[in-house]
Amino acid sequence: MRKGEMTRAAILDVAITLASRDGLEGLTIGLLAEKMNMSKSGVFAHFGSREDLQIEVVKLYHRQFEQEVFYPSIKEARGLPRLECMFARWIRQVTIEIASGCIYISGAVEYDDRPGEIREQLVTMVQTWQQALHRCALQAIEAGHLRGDTDADQLVYEMYGLILGLHHDARFLKKAGSVERAQKGFDRLIDSYRDTQVDTQATKKSSQTNQKIAAKPAARSIQ
Repeated sequence: MRKGEMTRAAILDVAITLASRDGLEGLTIGLLAEKMNMSKSGVFAHFGSREDLQIEVVKLYHRQFEQEVFYPSIKEARGLPRLECMFARWIRQVTIEIASGCIYISGAVEYDDRPGEIREQLVTMVQTWQQALHRCALQAIEAGHLRGDTDADQLVYEMYGLILGLHHDARFLKKAGSVERAQKGFDRLIDSYRDTQVDTQATKKSSQTNQKIAAKPAARSIQ
């Protein structure tokens, strides 16, 4: 990268750390300039406005989430093995972010009733992830891993609820065992939709593998 691109990338790295800790609304040009040892005008030279900076932070967070959670998961077999891997990696990502915070979750609180481009970006990215989960759930139904009468929308809704509960209890209440409870909740959820007439050995093996993924220490945290 050219020097200007490298500086812009470095600014975004610091910005996403600050936004994770203080929220997108806590991200200011002045604070960022101080952390970067730059002038405010120097930061503005790379981002036309504070809102532009916030939007770029949201986009970077989404790309990192895809790299950590989505893309590794789609290497798994279609259907339930892939869905289980998505959830396991999602849990692991939440555990990485316990000390900093999830921009999707904090952003929903900050912008739930604030119209504008930042809210639209957040909504689009969360919906994109939910749609990916929904497609995977439908594939699991088509593959016979889950019953034909499975409500994919309800399944995704409950998966999201487990993640929100995990984030709340682990980050806010500091409750021990929150990760294990989330995983147990997911296993129970899947069992309630599972087609018992299908040989479950493959999905059982996948579940054991994904529990190891969720429990594996993180190599790094989101910057």
